[in-house]
Amino acid sequence: MIAFLRDAARLCAWLVLLAVIFLPLERLFALRPKKFFRKALWQDLGYFFISGLVPGLLLAAPFSIIAIGGHALVPHGVQEAISALPLWQRVLAGLVVGEIGFYWGHRWTHEIPFLWRFHSIHHSAEQVYFLTSARAHPIDSVFTRLCGLIPIYVLGIATPLTPAGGAVSALLVLAITLWGFFIHANVRWRLGALEWLIATPAFHHWHHTLGAQRDCNYAPMLPWIDMIFGTYHLPRHEWPVAYGIDAALPSSLAGQLLYPLRPV
Repeated sequence: MIAFLRDAARLCAWLVLLAVIFLPLERLFALRPKKFFRKALWQDLGYFFISGLVPGLLLAAPFSIIAIGGHALVPHGVQEAISALPLWQRVLAGLVVGEIGFYWGHRWTHEIPFLWRFHSIHHSAEQVYFLTSARAHPIDSVFTRLCGLIPIYVLGIATPLTPAGGAVSALLVLAITLWGFFIHANVRWRLGALEWLIATPAFHHWHHTLGAQRDCNYAPMLPWIDMIFGTYHLPRHEWPVAYGIDAALPSSLAGQLLYPLRPV
């Protein structure tokens, strides 16, 4: 109970920090001016706390098993070479390897109908802003994180079994999580010639567009991965006209959490 309250307090602190950063940005540089206190806000706040509390509980045991299995499968010499790298090099390697895993996990949630039932909740948002990043079913979050972190655990780039290895995965998840709030933000920022290098709101907003055109821009931070796999889409002077999905989801938070589990 104490750990739960501590985690809840941590999330409250993060929410305040995110609001301090993004509320002024979305007001001063809004792509589409919107009121912050809207109907969907309360659902998004619910998802924010669910996403911050539930996936970690579900992932603790699988991550430990995967880390142990990875150490058994990967040659000892490879593990020693990777563990000898400076922390910054391991973080950089973890970012690239993890991004490829996140890319494919994210892509599969679009291409596999069963996974799409969970992921569609994230895409149901008709107005994209920074809290849309947290709008995700816990099963969706768990699956995507497993796809992103399993490769770096198997290769020994990171591991929850040692402080240094745990720091790599923690930094990676923190970076991708924080960048996720940025790329969902309702801001009109572009990076011009550098947009192939680092993800921006323009890059990710196309991923939320209404219709089949959303099947693009899966990478959370590195757009060039989408370029490699042929899913990059970023018109120079255009933004999506509308967001969301065609299907009608239940209006309540509980109904949406149960929606993917209902018979088709």
